Amino acid sequence: MKARLTEQGHEAEIIIIRTKGDKILDVPLARIGGKGLFTKEIEDALLRDEIDLAVHSLKDLPTILPQGLTIAAMPQREDPRDVLVGATLASLPVGARVGTGSLRRAAQLRALRPDIQVLHIRGNVDTRIRKHEEGQYDALVMASAGLTRLGLQSKIGEYLDPTQFLPAVAQGALAIETRASGEAWQVARGLHDPRAAAAVTAERSLLEHLGGGCQVPLGAHAVLDEADIYLRAIVVSADGKQQIRCEAKAPIEEAESLGASLAQELLQAGAQQIVEQASIFAAKEGE
Repeated sequence: MKARLTEQGHEAEIIIIRTKGDKILDVPLARIGGKGLFTKEIEDALLRDEIDLAVHSLKDLPTILPQGLTIAAMPQREDPRDVLVGATLASLPVGARVGTGSLRRAAQLRALRPDIQVLHIRGNVDTRIRKHEEGQYDALVMASAGLTRLGLQSKIGEYLDPTQFLPAVAQGALAIETRASGEAWQVARGLHDPRAAAAVTAERSLLEHLGGGCQVPLGAHAVLDEADIYLRAIVVSADGKQQIRCEAKAPIEEAESLGASLAQELLQAGAQQIVEQASIFAAKEGE
């Protein structure tokens, strides 16, 4: 993003801010609880006028922002798919140890391969890959976007089909957050991609109306053609034995209402009970 801003004639300096989610690495995210684990400290710096723009992984950003802040831009989206590092799903032997820190990924893994062991893992991309290469895990499930941005595509054993293994809401997308008005907002608008924004708006609307945070076992994937947006979603029980799938389409300009209506369809099909049970499961697993 700094390079993009520089190309557009703006001076930019990178300020690194460590968040609660960055610091607590020995506890599952679902057990830590709360929203904004990877964003609050950064948003506080925005509100104190210490920084002008915040660059977030959009899947970490709560659907309701602090008063006075706004998403000024959603740049072009990276590949939203999940990947398997170290193997393919079909090649994993019975009892294989697969690492992930995500309820959604764990639930979908158990649904597809109930014979494998899904083990907790935290840490940045390099830390996770190191643990895999040390033999602590037979494979990892990670986001394609994170590996691609770091030039680590060679570590990918398989891209998981997003129609079967649905990614997280807004996975692969970035958000440029600013104060709600002022020069920084105007500058950030030069980074905006309307089609990427439409896709993630539908997905985030789905999450918001489902009533959950980033640790809900919800997968969602929006795809655009010339005029319409297609949204597919899944809610999976923590043990992988129950799943509810829904999909729908609408004109691109109705992205937000599409997400809301699909959330209602999931709720009517029993998604709320699965979400509540998954939260209890995660709390017990983290003890």
